[in-house]
Parts: sequence; structure tokens; C-alpha cells
Amino acid sequence: MKRISVLIVAFLLIISCTKKELARTIESITIKKFDIENSSIRAIKAIDSKVVYYAGSNGDVGGTLDGGTSWTKTDIRYKDSIIPHFRSLAFNGSDYFALSIENPALLYKISKGVATLQYLEENDKVFYDSLTFFDDTLHGIAVGDPTENCASILITEDGGETWNKITCDNLPEITEGEAFFAASNTNIKTMGSTAWIASGGKKARILKSEDFGKTWQIYETPIIHGNGPQGIYSIDFADENNGIIIGGDYTKPLENKANKAITKDGGKTWTLIADQQNPNFKSCVQYVPNTGGKEIFAVGFTGVSFSNDGGISWKEVSKDRYYAIQFVDKNTAWLGGQQKMGKLILK
Repeated sequence: MKRISVLIVAFLLIISCTKKELARTIESITIKKFDIENSSIRAIKAIDSKVVYYAGSNGDVGGTLDGGTSWTKTDIRYKDSIIPHFRSLAFNGSDYFALSIENPALLYKISKGVATLQYLEENDKVFYDSLTFFDDTLHGIAVGDPTENCASILITEDGGETWNKITCDNLPEITEGEAFFAASNTNIKTMGSTAWIASGGKKARILKSEDFGKTWQIYETPIIHGNGPQGIYSIDFADENNGIIIGGDYTKPLENKANKAITKDGGKTWTLIADQQNPNFKSCVQYVPNTGGKEIFAVGFTGVSFSNDGGISWKEVSKDRYYAIQFVDKNTAWLGGQQKMGKLILK
């Protein structure tokens, strides 16, 4: 029996080592481009290799059902004259929700091509950055810059039919000059009932809730901060403990000073990644599914970078400029950029 146990342990060790050896090494990638005229696309929702939707800067919400062969869109106008600038998009399993950035903030439900206004907020300071659902039924969350001394956070508990803004009494206080970035609709990450929100500007911190946004904690990070364009632009988690943040200084995009960090304790503490060669400023970071948290892509107007060791080391694999990336499986991702969508296929 003892001999059999030793053999089993040895076999498992061999499998483990083999898996490590089989980690993909990607030297370069090719992205198929689809032109989307007159729209800057920072918010995408990828469903599968055939279906993806986007929300754009020209009041347009569109997508494809056939892998990019044909595209449809809905143009949204508020009171006929206001063109919403969308940088947030979410899906609740049946309908899409698009949220505009500036005053007035406009949150629409798009169902079968028909847009219905679900939430309106008028305030000179209003600026919403990101929107997502915890699940495909009830709970959703959006984050925006402070209009008072706390983050602007909206939540829904009925699948997006009604949205309510959390009062500052129930949120951590935000430092003057601390805000959020509407760069790729990925400064929020949800998993189960947990939400992580990443900030920038005067501070670069993580707001965390484990009960669908009802109560919150706030944690410091070592990401560069101190003025407006510095901070965390994107956050993702491979599981409830292991996550990554990325960003930098938008005005100094070739710098990579303190612009990426990882956590192993659910976002309470963060460790800077020492690789100072790559990547530089990035607006979106995403784990590749079904790779055990090892493979990660980061994109921005500075190009596309890849890591196969959990974010410790990186390689630039394309100079293509995109704001956002979202994987649908281990080999396929959709991207959003300036007047374009992209489709990445790994082989």
C-alpha cells in the first residue's frame, strides 16, 4: 500500500511539472479588424466566438451575431439633441445596459434593439466609469467619480429595472482628487457576491464589497498615484484570492513605473511586479480563462502584452492599439478600439 501511495504522488508530481512545461509561449498575434465608423469603443461584452456587443462614444450600441461578417447598431439620443458618450456596457442574461459618462448620466436598457432610459442623474460633477452585473439575473453595479466625498456607486437588485445610488454614509471616504477611470469598463471586477473597484488620481486604492455592494472596505496599493492621470485603470481576478491591477500614467504612456501589481489575498495587499521592461501604460488587463491564472493579456493604445507566468514577466506581442479586451475561451478574445473592433484567435 505504501509503495502504491509513493507511485501516485510521483505520478501527480510528473503531471504537475508537465503542465508547467506546457505553458504557452506566444511570440506574436494577429487580430482581425472590423471598422466601426465615428465611434470610440471602450466597452464591450463578449458572449462567444460569434457574438459580441459594444457601446460607443457616439450614442451607438451595436454588435455582431455571426463573428463579424455583419454588424448592427442602435443609435440612442436623449431629448433628440444629446448624444450619450457610452463607456460602460453590461449584460444581465437577457438585456444589455449602457451607461454614459457625463452630465446628465444616462443608463439605458437595450432589449431587442429598443433603448429604455432606466436611470438619470444630473450633477455638474457626475462622471460614470464602469458597469457590470454580478450574475445573469438580479445584481448589478456601476461606479463613477465622486459627486460628494465618496465614490458614486449605483446598484440594482432586480436585474436592472431600478437603480439606486448608495449614500456616502455607507461608503468609504474618498480623498480629494481620487477618482476612477473610464478607460475600458474594467475598473470593476465581480465574482460571486464580491466586487472590487480600482481608483486613481490622488490615490490608487481598491474598494471591496462581499455582499453585492451593501458594505465596503478600502485597501491601499503601491501603484503610482498623486495626480489626475496616474493610478489603476483596470483590475481582474483569476479566483477569489489571486488578482492583478494595471495602469500607470496616461500622459507618460511609455513609462512603466509602479504600474502593475498582483494580490494573493483577495485584494487586501498588493505586490508590485518587478518587470520594468514591459508592459508600459495599459488600459485593460484580463486573465485568459482555463489557464489556471497563468496567462494574462494587457492592452492599450501602447499595444498588446502577454504573460504566461501569472503576470511576473511580460512580452509585447502586438503593436495594435486597443482599449479593451475580453476572452470568451482560452483561444478567442474580442477587442474594442478607436473606430474599430478586433477579434484575436490564438492557435
